[in-house]
Amino acid sequence: MLAKVVLLIDKRKEQSIKYKKILENSDITVFQASDFAKGLKIINSFEPDLILISDSLDFDVKKALEQIRVLTYNTRPAIIALSKSNHIQDKIDILDSGADDFLSEPINSEEFKARISAHLRRNLENSFSEKTMLFNSKVSDKMIKRIINSETQWEIMYIDIDNLEFYKELYGELAADKLLQTYSAIIKSCLEPSDYLGQLGQEDFIVITNADKAERIANYLVYAFDTVVKKFYSQNDAKRGFTFMHGDDAAEDKVNLVCASIGIISNKYKKYTDIKQVISSLFSTHKLAKYKTGSNYVVERPEITADNAVEQKEYNKNILIMEPDDALSILLEATAKLQGYNVRVITQYDEIFDAIKEFNPSVIILDAGNSETLKGLEICRKLKFETPDFKSEIIFTTTIRDKELVLNAGADLYLPKPYELSVIFGWMKKFNENFNE
Repeated sequence: MLAKVVLLIDKRKEQSIKYKKILENSDITVFQASDFAKGLKIINSFEPDLILISDSLDFDVKKALEQIRVLTYNTRPAIIALSKSNHIQDKIDILDSGADDFLSEPINSEEFKARISAHLRRNLENSFSEKTMLFNSKVSDKMIKRIINSETQWEIMYIDIDNLEFYKELYGELAADKLLQTYSAIIKSCLEPSDYLGQLGQEDFIVITNADKAERIANYLVYAFDTVVKKFYSQNDAKRGFTFMHGDDAAEDKVNLVCASIGIISNKYKKYTDIKQVISSLFSTHKLAKYKTGSNYVVERPEITADNAVEQKEYNKNILIMEPDDALSILLEATAKLQGYNVRVITQYDEIFDAIKEFNPSVIILDAGNSETLKGLEICRKLKFETPDFKSEIIFTTTIRDKELVLNAGADLYLPKPYELSVIFGWMKKFNENFNE
């Protein structure tokens, strides 16, 4: 997968062929350019790891080195000058112009191969993430650019772990790093030597593979992650299936256990011409995977267009309030209407199912009921666990100080009474936006 790329800029045909064969026997991809202008085009397209440049060019090699250094300041390839000269001053001038090494010709084939390998090894050693020991984002960007300009069919997977920041806050940095390292090992285990695995950010992964393999890999990664993830939680959190941090007197939405989200794109149906297109498609596809609960993957499919093919979804600002306290229900209704929401208020629990069917609320404010009947809890369970296609967000208000009981009933937010209006309407806005995404 173009893992090691060397550019040879040399106008001598026989010498170029010799060097090319030596390098290719070491599993190195070699691009050749007979003049400096062609060499610059290859540098822009493939960002080689190492550049060999001969002073045989019809171009001042010192100026060429200075231009290459400016052009590659971000990727920092190793640059080696080739020359028949053995004079000390020539070597000094070339090194001062930006070369990392100077090889006087003729050079022994084994020494040539060893020197190139040493420079490539040093280049790669400086490109690893300390947490996962995978290639960093600079290398990943380089690999994407290379495959865009290649003639092969490819697939790219963008993989990250949802809720990792919350996990890190709860269990600590070391536990989060261990989770990342474990998942990177799982990903490595299902890849072939020709596949590329690196990081696109600090805590996410990218896999580049051949066509028609990514979905099979993603299917395994989702299964493998969900199989091991509960081992990184306490027994209570793992059994419950979600976590929370604050005390019972604080508003708290439940946070699901960490899960893997994977977006997959390929050049099978769509032609990509630059890295910005690739990253944009990766993020868009990956975002779809995050909408579903739990670990998931989404594959970019061929676009099909036709008249009226896309149905525009109307933004839903319907809020249903089930609050038996008349004064509080009036206050909630008035404030919600002032903020532009459509509001329906009910005061009887047996009205709620009909109201949901007729009104289709995005958010429901549901009171728990008295401590003896807990009618609201029973309704919440039925809505969340027994009602097909129910998608509304539930803010559960209660005087009962048992956060785990409320969240286990399926509520999206535990909000103990008494509460501030600014708090409940802040959460209402967030949940309304979630519903309409």
